[in-house]
Amino acid sequence: MGDQASSRAMKEFLAEAEEIIEKLNLDLMALGDLVETGRQDPDLLNGIFRGAHSLKGLSGMFGFDDITSLSHHMESLLDALRLGKLGISVALVEVLFDSVETLTRLVDGKGEGNETQVDVSPLMRRIDAILHGEPEVSGDPLSQSGIDPQLLKVLTEYEESRLLDNLNKSRNLLLVQVSLDLTSFDVELAEVSDLLKQQGEVISTLPCAGDTPDQIGFKLLVGSTARLEEVQALVGEFGGKVESATASSELKEAAGEVIFETPPPEPSGKGALPPVQVAEEPTESSGGSLRSISQSVRVDIDKLDLLMNIVGELVLSKSSIAAIASQLRMEGPVDLASQLQKAARALERKLDELQKGVMEVRMVPVAQLFDKMTRIVRRVSQEQGKKVQLQIGGAETELDKLIVEDLSDPLMHMIRNAIDHGIETPAERRASGKPEQGCIALTASQKGNHVVISVQDDGRGIDPEKVRRKAVQKGLIHDGVAISREEVFQLLLAPGFSTRDEVSDLSGRGVGMDVVKNNIHALSGMLEMDSRVGLGTAMTITLPITLAIIKALIVKVCNRTYAIPINSVMETLMVEPESVRTIERREVIDLRESTLPLLWLDEVFALPTSIKRDHRFFVAVVGLAEKRLGIVVDELLGQQDVVIKSLSSALATVKGVAGAAELGNQKTILVLDIGGLMNEAMRSEGVACAF
Repeated sequence: MGDQASSRAMKEFLAEAEEIIEKLNLDLMALGDLVETGRQDPDLLNGIFRGAHSLKGLSGMFGFDDITSLSHHMESLLDALRLGKLGISVALVEVLFDSVETLTRLVDGKGEGNETQVDVSPLMRRIDAILHGEPEVSGDPLSQSGIDPQLLKVLTEYEESRLLDNLNKSRNLLLVQVSLDLTSFDVELAEVSDLLKQQGEVISTLPCAGDTPDQIGFKLLVGSTARLEEVQALVGEFGGKVESATASSELKEAAGEVIFETPPPEPSGKGALPPVQVAEEPTESSGGSLRSISQSVRVDIDKLDLLMNIVGELVLSKSSIAAIASQLRMEGPVDLASQLQKAARALERKLDELQKGVMEVRMVPVAQLFDKMTRIVRRVSQEQGKKVQLQIGGAETELDKLIVEDLSDPLMHMIRNAIDHGIETPAERRASGKPEQGCIALTASQKGNHVVISVQDDGRGIDPEKVRRKAVQKGLIHDGVAISREEVFQLLLAPGFSTRDEVSDLSGRGVGMDVVKNNIHALSGMLEMDSRVGLGTAMTITLPITLAIIKALIVKVCNRTYAIPINSVMETLMVEPESVRTIERREVIDLRESTLPLLWLDEVFALPTSIKRDHRFFVAVVGLAEKRLGIVVDELLGQQDVVIKSLSSALATVKGVAGAAELGNQKTILVLDIGGLMNEAMRSEGVACAF
């Protein structure tokens, strides 16, 4: 019982920690935008502070000292930031991002039972350097501003920081005094504040004595670009009096010379962005991943209520069937057979609803995956000295939680590849007549039972001649051989192929798009590429919405039974042998004014008995994205719901097979991987694999 309770507590910790870290990442992205605009957002800063504080308390309860220490340092830095003791700077935002990434690895290690410790001391030293390492400002700018010292004494730390910000921006500091009736002062004070906010910022509101015993007075310290006369006219209807809060403009200008926000350093002569101290980016070799920490899914309560209602109705259906079966044993099959059939149909309908409800619970929006890519774009573009904007579309599109997790690392590699290989430097883009800032469009959309995710950049594109030279150099093709656009893209997906001569942190290691392709194929998906030199590259992933419970077309080939996921089946045909013709050594048929290539499963899997090609045969037309393929089979046995089970590691490399499923007759069959079969059919002309 103790182990079970401990395991349950750990799962709760992982789920809550993941939620806090995801919220911190989103808020830090918004904070990063403030570096360029210079705007203030107290609610955002308070939210980030509360996130670090919550994580510190949560980890402290479980005795995770490393997480607690780093969270505490983050909390101190954020507290100084929200109180105005520090200004928002590039270095500050970067150390916060690096801290959250380190916290993610620490929490991930706790969930996996990994005892390897991550050294958090360098990050804590960076935080301390920002907190205490900046040079002290000579003199107190507030005391030199000419503002009444009695007024300065009652300001909070945050109000002092806002006052300094207004001084730095050379705004007029005005003191507005109003006297309001005791019975309605709250409403009138709100109206006065709203009027003043139209002309600037209300830094502080302080009560004071009213003009008469039945009135209460207020002094509002305001920073504004408007002149004193304009503000006086604004509050005149409330009997307000406006005066300057500073003694002289000279003192205000002297105080305004103190800059508390760290300005960005000058760019280098090569057009690169300012160098930023960053933590080491997790790579495939180091085990870094963008996968979520826990396997939990946050579910809308309405979906769970629906499932509970369906389960309740299923219990009633089961009781009805049990009662009919009991009557059959006692009275014999008089009219009970039809009643049993009716009850079975009702049970089937409820099971279909339950299956649909379970699938909806597993579905999550891809927004949680796309948001992680924003951080990758920001970091890699800075490392590469490039300006890149990420445009996101269709983030509300939903996918199975497990597919989203397995897609995170391939998508990260594609985004990094687009920045490293595709997007040019600002100088190169200016020379080619492009804007300095490159663009990567990350979009998702649902098409039938599939989700299409696209990564498109407006960079230099893929040079077919450069790819051909590299392929010749590696001995993949012979010199002088012309290759088509499709063959160029297939070469880029070949194991160990890279167009880079030098090895960097991102490129040239020979571990590239082939890994992405294999990971996507493992999800029964398909990867397509398109590129134009000088215009950019587009990579499209087509994935099934779910891999859990699917409806499949059961087929027989050479006395062996296979399942084809029904969401990939477009239609089924009966084909006469004389309809088959050969184009470029591939057998095809004509289908509604288009050419459909055929794939013979007996050849693909090297089955002992071949399909008789001089007789009529069945073809299952399957499709992913815009590609179509006809799979030749002996028989179509009908449709059936199946649960896909993964194969053992020994069989995981078998191409053309997505997993196994069990039929109702206790027979186990293989489920075909349509994406893998289509890629093999397009790439090879002979036998794709042996099984």
